[in-house]
Amino acid sequence: MLSAQELKDFVSQATTNPALLNQLLSHYRPFLRLIAEQSLGASVKRREDASDIVQQTLTEAAAGIGRFTGHTELEFTAWVRQILKRNVINAARDHQAAKRDFRRETYLDGEADGSAIISWHIPTSGSTSPSLKLIKAESALNLATAMEKLPADQCTAVTLRHLSGLSLAEMAVAMNKTPAAVAGLLRRGISQLRMDLNDEILT
Repeated sequence: MLSAQELKDFVSQATTNPALLNQLLSHYRPFLRLIAEQSLGASVKRREDASDIVQQTLTEAAAGIGRFTGHTELEFTAWVRQILKRNVINAARDHQAAKRDFRRETYLDGEADGSAIISWHIPTSGSTSPSLKLIKAESALNLATAMEKLPADQCTAVTLRHLSGLSLAEMAVAMNKTPAAVAGLLRRGISQLRMDLNDEILT
């Protein structure tokens, strides 16, 4: 988590230093990508890639960095997320899928204080409805960064299971693999995340 002084220095210098600006915004790319994945409906994702929306968001943030007037990383996270929210809503409207979705609003708006937040589905034995854990603030940013480092198939398996809440059978169809194969990918992905995060989040 950046201190208020570090963020102030980054923002003040980034307006005239493209490399520094890119470094600042790249720090939030993994988090924004996870939020975009959770926020886009299935019908939109068939036509619009979450990574493209994130890139559009970062490009707009770079162009408008001089308009950011906050002082903390919470405020900066909230500012960037608002740009993402507008782009997600526009993408949904473009594809005539802009129906109100409570979960989508939750993913995009986060906490009232502007904290970064990721909704994490935890499958429960014998229940069709997984419990929901909210991973907040620096932990959410750390999780997003760790997931970005996973092999693509493992990242997809973790995303489908814990961000989208799919069953193993549904994952197998989505990934065109056997349930045993996706279970293995999921197990290895979660194991790697726990090592990278020192078990601080996923316990």
